[in-house]
Amino acid sequence: MADWIGDVFTSETGWNHLEALVDIRDRMAGTDGEREAAEATREVLGEYARNARFEEFDLQGWERGSTSIGTPAGEEDGIALPRSPAGTAAGTLVDMGHGVPEDFEDVDLEGKIVLVSSDAPDWYDRYVHRREKYYYAMDRGAAGFLYQNHVEGCLPPTGSVGNEDVPIGEIPAVGISSEVGARLARRFDGEEITLDVEADIYDATSQNVHAELGPETDTEVLVTSHVDAHDIAEGAMDNGAGTAMVVELAKALAQREDELDTRVHFIVFGAEEVGLVGSAVDARRRDHDTIKAVLNFDGVVRGRTLSFTTHGFEELADAAETVTERYDHPAIVKPEQGPHSDHWPYVKWGVPGIHVMSDTGEDGRGWGHTFADTLDKIEPRNLREQAILLTDVAVELASEDRELPHADPEVIAGHLEREGLAESMKVMGDWPY
Repeated sequence: MADWIGDVFTSETGWNHLEALVDIRDRMAGTDGEREAAEATREVLGEYARNARFEEFDLQGWERGSTSIGTPAGEEDGIALPRSPAGTAAGTLVDMGHGVPEDFEDVDLEGKIVLVSSDAPDWYDRYVHRREKYYYAMDRGAAGFLYQNHVEGCLPPTGSVGNEDVPIGEIPAVGISSEVGARLARRFDGEEITLDVEADIYDATSQNVHAELGPETDTEVLVTSHVDAHDIAEGAMDNGAGTAMVVELAKALAQREDELDTRVHFIVFGAEEVGLVGSAVDARRRDHDTIKAVLNFDGVVRGRTLSFTTHGFEELADAAETVTERYDHPAIVKPEQGPHSDHWPYVKWGVPGIHVMSDTGEDGRGWGHTFADTLDKIEPRNLREQAILLTDVAVELASEDRELPHADPEVIAGHLEREGLAESMKVMGDWPY
């Protein structure tokens, strides 16, 4: 055992790949940069796993142009949220605070510009997604949407709007920094402002990268991440680090291939940041009965402590706890549902899936989805330590002794109802049942 652990802890493969990804700079879904990142990932996976290949799919492309916020005192800075429609919206600014669902009850927002914060209050019992706030505003008749970062530092947030059926949102949406939002709320709440968004909307192509290790079994464990990133930053944490982790696991599992009882199928998805498009395509094409489990890396390496969201699958929680206890390494295991990354197109139909992140002790995305998502924020040590743990988790999930029964989709739907997520998914157009 010590040999492979030493090899992982001294490996530079994952970190070198992470550096290669961030140096591409723009990996927005459907762009040449995303394609370049996918090609680099296919090449390095091919060094350790067999049948490294692409699977292409059509995509609604979107490219930001200029964005302006006009106020009675002049212009303020902001950035268009991906898949915002191009156009101009004018209306009275309404500061909706955190923009939790209750804030939108019995409120007439017809023709208004809605301002909401990216966080939720401490007393609120769940995370309220950006798109949920957008659709509440839109459904109440808002003409435009301003999304204010709760993280200080003059960092406007990005993040897509729209859904699978209607990829482009219906009203202009703009991300603004905490400081700009505070200024707008203080000076212009109740005053007329304008949003002007320029964007190029076009037909595009993205791709998923595939490779495999282990025996040719009827079932397989999917080890996944996404390679695309928002165009405003390097995408080091979201999700260059996740793809670097997939690469590092491919190298480690190649060394331990004779320990795998089940085939391990690596998939690095495209177009996650614009609605989980690549994983949704793969989930529609794949026989779910052949998937033993999904191990998805999205948000790893940002902090030292791993977090496992296990979606109510007790055997997945047990597998994660077995490995972390083996190494006496702290970890957080959450049994709740997490419908906002590439495991979800499988999990929602009852496929056992773990979303692996790292805990930073902060609410929300932190530096993620901002200009500050850069390589200097993360450490090689965390990548190496977590790769050791996650390699063992993959082996554990692939073990013939580890039974991982699927769930009835009605059970997943029931979990969502009890956790207060069903209503928000219905508002966003994401409810599949």
